[in-house]
Amino acid sequence: MPKLTLYASHLLHNYQVLKQKLHTNTQLIPVVKANAYGSLAPQVAHTLTEVGAEYLAVAFVEEGIALRQAGIDNPILVFYPQREQLKALVEARLEPAIYRFSDLRLLSELLPPTERYYPIHLKFNTGLNRLGFSTAEVESLMDELGKMPFLLKSVYSHLGATEDPRPQPYIDRQLELFCELKDRIEAKISTPVTYHILNTSGLFNYPEFQMDAVRSGIGLHGFANQPQWDLQLKPVAELKTSIAQIIDVPKGDHVGYNFGWQAQRKSRIATLPIGHADGIGRYFGKGKAQVSIGDQKAPIVGNVCMDLLMIDITDLNVHEGDEVCFFGPDFSAAQWAEKGQTIAYELLTGIGSRVTRVWKP
Repeated sequence: MPKLTLYASHLLHNYQVLKQKLHTNTQLIPVVKANAYGSLAPQVAHTLTEVGAEYLAVAFVEEGIALRQAGIDNPILVFYPQREQLKALVEARLEPAIYRFSDLRLLSELLPPTERYYPIHLKFNTGLNRLGFSTAEVESLMDELGKMPFLLKSVYSHLGATEDPRPQPYIDRQLELFCELKDRIEAKISTPVTYHILNTSGLFNYPEFQMDAVRSGIGLHGFANQPQWDLQLKPVAELKTSIAQIIDVPKGDHVGYNFGWQAQRKSRIATLPIGHADGIGRYFGKGKAQVSIGDQKAPIVGNVCMDLLMIDITDLNVHEGDEVCFFGPDFSAAQWAEKGQTIAYELLTGIGSRVTRVWKP
């Protein structure tokens, strides 16, 4: 069966590389959403907190609760808490990012009467146009906050394309808006607030805007969205399986659903027990991607099935049971993802639950 091996030593290497890029007083916030980018969130969280990570971030409340159940006591920022999750969020002492007035008021109503200074974070929209308060709402928001039992821990926004070559006028405008936003908030309140707008590739491309904190998710797993930046990092995940069966296919016969591949000669086809239900999408089929068997390469032929896929091994010396590698330290998930015209984020987070995760210290 397929196996995803996760190298803790690579995770720690990446954490240190990112930390070394930060100013002395800038905090690194590891993002461990989506099961830590398709890996093992509890193990990733424990490993990083043990070496000094103070804050963690997730996307949804359930992810934060799972970390609490795994024994993580650190503050956890929840990027996208939904209204129906706010009560559970408070019970788990998670810290919500608030991006609309109605959630701010509802959260206030859910707090016990004795609760004072419950920690929250504010998300502003500076141009990604996904979620967040408008920058025009700053003053009214600060006024309303002053009447509520909250402690404002951080203010942040998200840039649209930090990996693109500079200059990028749209990104420059987002940064300008956020700096103006910071000045306006500081004019309204005197308590210290953490400001952050950069993600992994932002740290590489816009280091002068790292401010008080930088959020990093994919970077911890070995990717910074540009090949030259990736060279400084080490891929954490390695996906392997083994050959289930080898069959001979006569010239002219087809392989797989919808006659996805036709043998132009007598061929040897190996079937692997992994498919699109495990995260290897159909867009990797029909010769677009190859796998490695030792130092030999074999293309995926035909359409990827739900549970299986086929490779052409006609010219290779391989056998049933041989180990097959999709991606790993030597050929990264980002490089393999390109073969299917996708990105490492989608590939890694799409690895299915029936793929065995192995944590390797």
